[in-house]
Amino acid sequence: MIGLVLAAGAGRRLRPYTDTLPKALVPVVTAEGGGEEKTVLDLTLANFAEVGLAEAAIVVGYRKEAVYERREALERRYGVRLTLVENDKAEEWNNAYSLWCARDVLTEGVILANGDTVHPASVEKTLLAERAPGRHVVLALDTVKTLADEEMKVVADAATGVRRITKLMDPAEATGEYIGVTLIEPEAAADLADALRTTFERDPQLYYEDGYQELVDRGIRVDTVPIGDVSWVEIDNHDDLARGREIACRY
Repeated sequence: MIGLVLAAGAGRRLRPYTDTLPKALVPVVTAEGGGEEKTVLDLTLANFAEVGLAEAAIVVGYRKEAVYERREALERRYGVRLTLVENDKAEEWNNAYSLWCARDVLTEGVILANGDTVHPASVEKTLLAERAPGRHVVLALDTVKTLADEEMKVVADAATGVRRITKLMDPAEATGEYIGVTLIEPEAAADLADALRTTFERDPQLYYEDGYQELVDRGIRVDTVPIGDVSWVEIDNHDDLARGREIACRY
């Protein structure tokens, strides 16, 4: 089991930070007062290290040189060996293709984390505690938050797993929100890679979560686990960044 971070996105709504950096490298803990600057990528790698993952892959694309420049320092800081996987269409296509680019990594079994999600290591710990025969894809689900239109919403139950995952749903129908962290076992690698290919070939602007829906539509089970009352945020804009900085100081 290794870590996997999707960090290829441009994050245009976070300009001017993302004029020169991918979204995953925007500072969420600043160096004010002599402290150490940390990014979403820093926090995610620290989470991986805390749960005992010694290796991680990072999918890079937009401003990938910034990640290459920091790779050795990140490896030293967190004790996690890093492999960079390049997405050649990061500025053109959505992240279904980005995850497909890491299809060879999936065969090792991964904890996948979006490169814009600030969350505590308790999420990874909760997912790892769910490892069991027959549970090959497990999504971290916030069942506490009040949902709105923009969230990646999920309908699921313990008996059948995920039935629907999409932003295009009445929030009142949803079981919870997928927070952007998934446990993917090696047994799911081939099926997920094929589902992702089908997804981005249908429409390059689709999300990898649409690939999860493709799995479900094919009769392949996708499970969820609630993360409890946990503070986390997906950073899409400057308001989210302010919230991320508030949360990151607690972890």
